Amino acid sequence: MKRFSSLRGAKKRKDQEGRTGRRQSEPHGLLRTTSGISSSPTTPTQLTKQTSAFLVEVSRNDTVHRSSSSPLDTGQPHSPPTAKPPPCPSSAPISTSRTVHGLSEDMLEKLDIEDEAVEHSESDIYMRFMKSHKCYDIVPTSSKLVVFDTTLQVKKAFFALVANGVRAAPLWETKKQSFVGMLTITDFINILHRYYKSPMVQIYELEEHKIETWRELYLQETFKPLVNISPDASIFDAVYSLIKNKIHRLPVIDPVSGNALYILTHKRILKFLQLFVCEMPKPAFMKQTLEELSIGTYNNIAFIHPDTPIIKALSIFVDRRVSALPVVDESGKVVDIYSKFDVINLAAEKTYNNLDISVTQALMHRSQYFEGVMKCNRLETLETIVDRIVKAEVHRLVVVDENGSIVGIVSLSDILQALVLNPAGMLGKDSEAEAE
Repeated sequence: MKRFSSLRGAKKRKDQEGRTGRRQSEPHGLLRTTSGISSSPTTPTQLTKQTSAFLVEVSRNDTVHRSSSSPLDTGQPHSPPTAKPPPCPSSAPISTSRTVHGLSEDMLEKLDIEDEAVEHSESDIYMRFMKSHKCYDIVPTSSKLVVFDTTLQVKKAFFALVANGVRAAPLWETKKQSFVGMLTITDFINILHRYYKSPMVQIYELEEHKIETWRELYLQETFKPLVNISPDASIFDAVYSLIKNKIHRLPVIDPVSGNALYILTHKRILKFLQLFVCEMPKPAFMKQTLEELSIGTYNNIAFIHPDTPIIKALSIFVDRRVSALPVVDESGKVVDIYSKFDVINLAAEKTYNNLDISVTQALMHRSQYFEGVMKCNRLETLETIVDRIVKAEVHRLVVVDENGSIVGIVSLSDILQALVLNPAGMLGKDSEAEAE
């Protein structure tokens, strides 16, 4: 029977001992309050009502580099303190080993397949790989995590997302002393879509509402508990949870301390898997085409035109629950793409009061260099598709025909569904996750 075994040895045992200490540890980071910067509380339960947001540099081994969050009212970066971080006696020091594609080598499990009788087909090799690794294995050695208190103003929260270069943040509710949800770009879109009237009318709800007010108004009867996962759960469980719940981000929360450690994404998981693909037997379906495997969405594709007003694009995001809209010209060719992430530029540029401008005008203010729309065709193999989407670090590929006209969309969730869940016979074909 094929099995996976760890080659981590003594280093892993030290790492696990460090994790035991981590579970009993305290949250770290400097908290940004409405009046200034205060020191970190000793436990999550000591967060005060005045705390609005804080930035935590989370370490796998609990050696923490503290830094303050960027000023929420200006969106400008704030210089971190120069004081050296205090060491954590209950953990091992951070490894200085070489990093590969943003993942520290010493935290990666290596694959060892014994030459025994094959009792499993190679088609489920990726599923078994995911089941043999824990979410903790995929958490980087050190990472940044922005957390918002629900008493923070919505406007300041979105400015903080922009200033810190993140797309989502866990929400902490002081009254309940727990994490209650996530604030994402989708919330920004929903607020604009619901309350925008014209360039002449200020969006009061965005300017004045607190996060808790928005959640009460928007969620109402549709309230759902925060979907999260334990660091000891398998990566397979994370993939299943992401796709089943149609979400893009899954907070990793320690069940003992209640601390948020990291936010898992489809992109991070697929990148982790890609590092080990060359060490595993290649399933036959990797050489099959998208068309043969029926991977992707090809019916009723949502798209827009270059002159489509931003407010119309936002309506499509909300109504169709998609995370990106291909921009198609009069001949049907794909010329650009407008994603939910692009919408946050409205906050960065403070231009959200005029949503009557066209998509083309809005895309002129992209904050990052845009290399063009990443495309593919239905006759390309799954192996080629996986390699392209991982290297491009995008969330989707636009499927086009020989004329460059739009045919469909292949998302990260489609790919993980095909690689991991379909071989396990779990879940039917799912459309792209709805929440950005």
